[in-house]
Parts: sequence; structure tokens; C-alpha cells
Amino acid sequence: MSTNSEVIVGEGASKVLFSNTAGLSLIAGPCQMESRDHAFMIAGVLRELCGKLGIGLVYKSSFDKANRTSLSGKRGMGLEKSMEVFADLKKEFGFPVLTDIHTEEQCAIVAETVDILQIPAFLSRQTDLLVAAAKTGRVINVKKGQFLAPWDMKNVLAKLNGSGNPNVLLCERGASFGYNTLVSDMRSLPIMAAMGAPVIFDATHSVQQPGGQGGSTGGERRFVETLARAAVAVGVAGVFVETHEDPDNAPSDGPNMVYLKDMPQLLEKLLAFDAIAKA
Repeated sequence: MSTNSEVIVGEGASKVLFSNTAGLSLIAGPCQMESRDHAFMIAGVLRELCGKLGIGLVYKSSFDKANRTSLSGKRGMGLEKSMEVFADLKKEFGFPVLTDIHTEEQCAIVAETVDILQIPAFLSRQTDLLVAAAKTGRVINVKKGQFLAPWDMKNVLAKLNGSGNPNVLLCERGASFGYNTLVSDMRSLPIMAAMGAPVIFDATHSVQQPGGQGGSTGGERRFVETLARAAVAVGVAGVFVETHEDPDNAPSDGPNMVYLKDMPQLLEKLLAFDAIAKA
């Protein structure tokens, strides 16, 4: 089975198109689901903003941060409670939602509610997880492992397509460079696009410094816009941006996340670059 060069997720007026040649779409939300009220607050701001800008929105949040640096790191609300919140968000706002899965058993459970199953970068070569996710029939967003070359993603894509799922997004989130550092090779975007799948650029995880604060992950938020602008100028189907009203006090990935108040200016700039790239 081949992959689809255009992936549509969601229904009705809120459906979102991901295509390397169509207008930019957005995957955004807080790193982890902290509470129902917090999720609704962030979702409401993003929905209003994307409506004004005419950009497709997929809301993301993690029910479990299973790869925290420290055993004491906060991991999120958990599977059952988070699925209830995702269902309520979809009912209230209509947009599709995305979350990470970490085990084969989670795939079918999460797929009952969530529109896009995300394969974390560290798990991008785990064949059994990829097969289980693919067989749900949901759209799959697979993050390129920090340890993989972009051309290695053809094998990951083949596992998903070969398991009966053509609706796959390939996501760039940086490559390991020495200790506690990631770099983004913009060549990876057209290389992965040539495989036939829509490409997503994860602007916030690309500025991570894994384990860079000793007991937690650091990051350089000031470079999110720089990398996002570069990726959109190259041409991508969508950008992935984690955002929070108070990232410096967020329970996870605070150093990477964009202030919610800064999202309008960031998106306006990215849409301008996107228009030029795809003119």
C-alpha cells in the first residue's frame, strides 16, 4: 500500500488538510494535559485565533509523559481522565485532536476518541507499536527519531503503509548533536516529502536540550520562531507548536513552549512565509 500525499482529519467545517502543497495547518496545545479547565482555556484561545487566521487546527496534548528525565517528573492526567477531556473538547470546539501513544495496548483505546495517534520519536522504530497504531485506521503522526537520518524514515513509513494505513504524517523534530543538543537539518523536509507523505515541522521540540537541566529537559524558546520560519520557507504541510500561558511554570517542556500570548504574531509570520513558499 502506498501513502497519501494529502491527509484529511476531522469532519465538517473543522476538518484539517495536511498537504505539502496546500496552505499551512497547525498542531498546537500544551505539552501535557494538566486539567480539564486548563485544556479548555488553551483550546478556546487557539480555536478563536485559528478561526480568525483561516488556519486548520489540530489540538494536541499528552495524557502521559512517559519519557520524563526524572522519576519525579509530572506525567499528566492519565489515560482515562484525558480521554474524557478530549471527547468534551471535540464536542465543544469541533476540531480534531492528537495525543501520543506509548504501548500497543493503548492504540485501540485512544483511537476510540482521538483523531491522530502520535508515535514519539524515541519509539519511531518500534515495529509492534507502529503496526498496532496503523491498524486502528486513525491518522498517524510519527516523529523522526533523533537518532535517524531523514532517508531512514522510508522504512518507518513502509511499516505503517504495509500494515494497511496510508494516512501518515512524517514529523521532523531535530537530530541529536553531541550532548544535550538537537539540530534541525532543513534538508530533511524535502527528503521526507519526496516519500509522498505530508511533512510536519515540530518547532518546539526542535529547540529542546534533552536532560539539559540535570534532572529535567531544557530548551531555547527564543529559537522556536527562527526554526519555524526556516521550515515553512522550505515548505511543509504543517507546524507543531506547544504553547502555554505560563510556560516557565508548566509541569513539562516549559523551556520550549511558546507563550500563548505570542501565538498570534508567530502564526501571522508563518502564514506570510507559507504564502511565498507555495505561491
